[in-house]
Amino acid sequence: MMKKGLLNFTLKIWRQKNNKEKGKFKTYKIYNLSPNSSFLEMLDLLNHQILYEKKESPISFDHDCREGICGMCSLYINGRAHGPDDLVTTCQLHMRHFHNGETIYIEPWRAKPFPIIKDLIVDRSSLDRIIISGGFISVNTFGKTIDGNMIPIPKEDADKAFDAATCIGCGACVAACKNRSAMLFVSAKVTQFAFLPQGKIERKNRVLNMVKKMDEEGFGSCTNTQACEIECPKGISTEYISFLNKEYILSFT
Repeated sequence: MMKKGLLNFTLKIWRQKNNKEKGKFKTYKIYNLSPNSSFLEMLDLLNHQILYEKKESPISFDHDCREGICGMCSLYINGRAHGPDDLVTTCQLHMRHFHNGETIYIEPWRAKPFPIIKDLIVDRSSLDRIIISGGFISVNTFGKTIDGNMIPIPKEDADKAFDAATCIGCGACVAACKNRSAMLFVSAKVTQFAFLPQGKIERKNRVLNMVKKMDEEGFGSCTNTQACEIECPKGISTEYISFLNKEYILSFT
């Protein structure tokens, strides 16, 4: 029975057992949703329905903090990374952003470096390997160490470093790019250290190693269409890609 003020949707969801088998969209119906339900809460309710009423295998999808911080909830929703709202992750998206009775298409990231594990879950460990290649700083912790908060840093530099550090590594920039480039992700990780004195030690090696690893993982080149910035849930600017290119050139001097 449909209730007044509540929402009903037809869901076209990608189902795939593993990376080797072919996947396909499967149709589901869900009724009487609160407009204030989050998108992941909607999937929770659907899984309850699938598991206990239809006695089928529930839909696998990534989630963790559900506070827009962890970057786990990576989904294409109606063809857009993280859905129709701006500057939000999937877990921050609410069902009031959709029209009652609408058909919603839900699928995983589509990128070669992000192979599908199952259903809506992809393997994003390629981003972890880029971080491992250079996303760290060397600090001498032997003896008397200097508190990081005691090192004078120009406010403009600190603001840029902090802004770049808001990247949560969700991969929306890759999913939005027609070349599946990870340039926005890498530029954010390079920038957050380059503006801080603690990151100066590995500055040249960092950008060389991270760009090399990005290429090895199979990510494409930057398209300059700025789709990555538009779909980034944290609004990270493509200006950092320009900074990355500058850092890369200067690393050879």
